[in-house]
Amino acid sequence: MNTALPPHTPARHVRAVALASVVCLLLSACSALGDDGDTADSAGSGGGMRVALVTHGAEGDAFWDLVRKGAEAAAAKDGIDLTYAGDADPAAQAGLVGDAVRDKVDGIAVTLAKPAAMRGPVARAKAAGIPVVGLNSGIDAWRPAGLLEYFGQDESVAGRAVGDKLDDLEAEHALCVVHERGNVALEARCAGVKKAFGGETDNLYVDGTDRDAVTAAITARLRQDPGIDQVVTNGAQYALGAVEATRQARSRAKVATFDLDKDLVKAVRSGEVQFAVDQQPYLQGYLAVDALWLYRTNGNVSGGGTAPVLTGPAFVTRSNVSAVARFAAAGTR
Repeated sequence: MNTALPPHTPARHVRAVALASVVCLLLSACSALGDDGDTADSAGSGGGMRVALVTHGAEGDAFWDLVRKGAEAAAAKDGIDLTYAGDADPAAQAGLVGDAVRDKVDGIAVTLAKPAAMRGPVARAKAAGIPVVGLNSGIDAWRPAGLLEYFGQDESVAGRAVGDKLDDLEAEHALCVVHERGNVALEARCAGVKKAFGGETDNLYVDGTDRDAVTAAITARLRQDPGIDQVVTNGAQYALGAVEATRQARSRAKVATFDLDKDLVKAVRSGEVQFAVDQQPYLQGYLAVDALWLYRTNGNVSGGGTAPVLTGPAFVTRSNVSAVARFAAAGTR
């Protein structure tokens, strides 16, 4: 637009032309922003996006605190309104997913520890057009359930890796402690240990909601069978209980575990626990929430919707524990 003025233009005409120029510039800017005033950048952000993370984790469990922290970090980065809920009871967890569907959230991240219980609510989410991703549990169930993506550890692979590790340590008789009967991830781990380990493997089923009872059950089993020389637990807190159980039973058994927290880092460093298998729960929570944002804003699907994104297994031993100690102390490993 040419706004040049001829000489001797009256002042009121100068003001009118100047005002017209300003209006034109403002209109041009509004056109660039779009009808609703949003910039292209803000339109691609997670502003206003609501995501529900629903797990089978019990209240106050340190492992699920790590998952939640990772999810909250991703939500803060992406501008997402995140709701976290967890319940170890599969029917109650299914109800929480149903609540998220009725609340018309923009995305759901869910664990599939008991896949059959999640089938109905996940189907309802899909029917409502709500994308659902899986994390942590259900690596063999997420595709049949129709989830977009999955983030976690292949528990069978992790279990076999532990079995091989026990052979290297020359163990002969392992006790694999399952703190939640029917949890597909825990069952797969112990099955993997049994498949790869050259020695004998027994499973011990305990009530993981009562840590003292878990310790007592391990103690009783070690007293009953002095030939057990290796205890494998499926959670950091249970490993510490197993260490106490070996003392109470005066057993020669060594302790190893799946999963990691800051207290277990100390036990690995001191040699009380031989090693931990880290599946990186913080990363699982982070990737699951971030994946929903990427799907909404850019249509991305990690793994192409056909392959899981693996976050483990990684062995943490006395020789490398210092590399993760500071992150564990900060509550992110």
